[in-house]
Parts: sequence; C-alpha cells; structure tokens
Amino acid sequence: MDRPLLVGLTGGIGSGKSAVADLLGEHGARVIDADKVAREVVAKGTLGLQQVLEEFGTDVLAADGDLDRARMAQIVFADPSARHQLNAIVHPLVAARIEGMLTENEAAGVVVYDVPLLVEASVQDRHDFDLIVVVETSEALRIERLVRDRGMTEQQVRARMGSQASDEERRAVADVVLNNDGSPVDLAVAVDDLWRHRLGSRTQHGL
Repeated sequence: MDRPLLVGLTGGIGSGKSAVADLLGEHGARVIDADKVAREVVAKGTLGLQQVLEEFGTDVLAADGDLDRARMAQIVFADPSARHQLNAIVHPLVAARIEGMLTENEAAGVVVYDVPLLVEASVQDRHDFDLIVVVETSEALRIERLVRDRGMTEQQVRARMGSQASDEERRAVADVVLNNDGSPVDLAVAVDDLWRHRLGSRTQHGL
C-alpha cells in the first residue's frame, strides 16, 4: 500500500462532526483537525497573526497578545468581504501546514482530515480523497445544541450557518452521509458501521 486511505470529514456548525472525528480516532484513524491548524497558524508570534493585524488592525488583538477570536468572529460573520480577506490569509497557511502533516502520516492506515469548510474552500479539489464523509443534522437541532452547549444566541448560530455551505452543497460531494439527528449511541453505531464496512481493514497498514 503506497499511501493511507484519506478521508475528508465535514459538516455544518453544530452537526456533530467533531464527535465523529473523535469516534474515528478511537477506532484507530489518525485525525488532522483543520480548526486546530487554523488556530496554530495565527497564534501569537506567527507570520499569520502579523498578516491578520496588518489587514484588520490591533482591535482584533487580545490583551495577552493572542488573536481575539470572539472579536474576529464578530467582524467576519457580519461582513462577507472581511471573511473573504481573513480566509485569503489563513487558508494558504493552513493548506501548507496540512500538506506537511499528510506527508508525516504516510505510514498510517487511515487519515481523517476534519475540515468544516471542505466545500466552501474547495478542499476536495486539492486532495485526492478516497472517501468524503458528511455529517448532517437538522437545522433546528443544530441551533438547539449550539445555544445550549456553546452559549450562542440563535442569531449568532444562524449567521454562522448562513456563511457555510448548504446541506445540498455538501451532499453533492459526499460519498457517505451520516445523519446525527439521534442520540450519541445512534451516532456511535453509524460510525462503527462506517468503520467496519469502509475503513477498518486499512488500519493494519503501518500500525
């Protein structure tokens, strides 16, 4: 086997995508978290943070010298042009870091690239995914979860949803759609089934 099986994992905010990533990790996949990488490339002292400050000013800088993520989110989710400017800075830095991480994980059996904006950033055009998995949850349930678990207002949730791809756009690139309208146990069963039938045999390679 020349390379690991590469899985693209995506889903809208509040869909439960991170829970699926965790479950796949428990099964033996190596998970690359695009959100974590995106935070790292604009951490204090990085070129990415310097570029963000040059574009948006020091108002987005927290007292400790890190990026004020809440302030940054407030700006970009209210202004599509600002979001585009931020993405133009962050996406190339994330892509370069991810390429290096994929190379480092060449011996893995299954690598899951957990990326919320897979469709929005056309990530599927830059990587040769063997499988794209979309986690889908009803809008009402996503709003309920995010208001309850993250303390967001319904207006904030809807603004985030409005900035992301639709369910139809995500389904258009999906090989597998995992529905997460049920319980955590239901989701675990669905991931077990995905692993058993589509992914599990690959973990024997390199592990």
